[in-house]
Amino acid sequence: MEMSDVARAIAAATSLAASLGLSADDAVVLHNSNKLALRLTPCDVLARVARVGQEVAQNEVELAGRLTEIGCPIGALEPRVDPLVYTWDGFAITLWVYYEPVTPHGSSVDYATALERLHAGMRKLVMASPRFTDRIAEAKEVVADPHRSPELADADRVFLSSRLGSLRRAIEDRGVVEQLLHGEPHPGNVLNTENGLLFIDFETFCRGPVEFDLAHVPEAVCEFYPSVDEGLLDECRQLVLAMVAAWRWELGDEFPNGRRFGEELLRALREGPPWPTLDAMAARYGAP
Repeated sequence: MEMSDVARAIAAATSLAASLGLSADDAVVLHNSNKLALRLTPCDVLARVARVGQEVAQNEVELAGRLTEIGCPIGALEPRVDPLVYTWDGFAITLWVYYEPVTPHGSSVDYATALERLHAGMRKLVMASPRFTDRIAEAKEVVADPHRSPELADADRVFLSSRLGSLRRAIEDRGVVEQLLHGEPHPGNVLNTENGLLFIDFETFCRGPVEFDLAHVPEAVCEFYPSVDEGLLDECRQLVLAMVAAWRWELGDEFPNGRRFGEELLRALREGPPWPTLDAMAARYGAP
């Protein structure tokens, strides 16, 4: 979120909380990207704030409620208020339980076990959702439109579009079983709490092979996840690198150091295997 909107977003979140009977005298910014994550105090609530128009928020709230009911390891909605997407001063706001982080961080085994539990729970749900291929299509639209990605060089545009298309075909041709997925279970969407590892931020949930989710996590985590199709995982890792590269070139992208990260992702795709994981790329090039 642009800094010019942050003060308004904080004011909207604190005002909303007060209107719901939650004491919110102060707000601490925990994360700022396409959405603003705030810790409201002294009520100790996590508020996630975005500009109105991101309709996925309602689906995320519904999914989170159902996953909590069946005992999945996720960050829960704030129980003191109704589980809704609230609107205030042009912002869509959702309210969640705030979890105090603990140390040491969970192990790769803990991460893999928690993700396996999440996937097992998601397999039980019947819920309308996009497919992972919809996200590929969105990335291709960014690449195909010079107005949406004006700084992307023509050669890179052709390369990235081709790679996105070929990877989609390769993965679909495998005919693997698909299920409901988190969509982006990378370390930034995992909380280490007294209740164990909890997954948050389900706005990109989709249906696809579990390897699509695994392509977002550290390599060591995949080693402890059962029955991984290594060939499919390699293709999904390439796909994730290509999609993230496309989004880093989109006009108005608010990711810190986004252009540089996009350049490095393109370089990694051209260099070939072994395919790096997103967390390894972020650590190497200083991305958050």
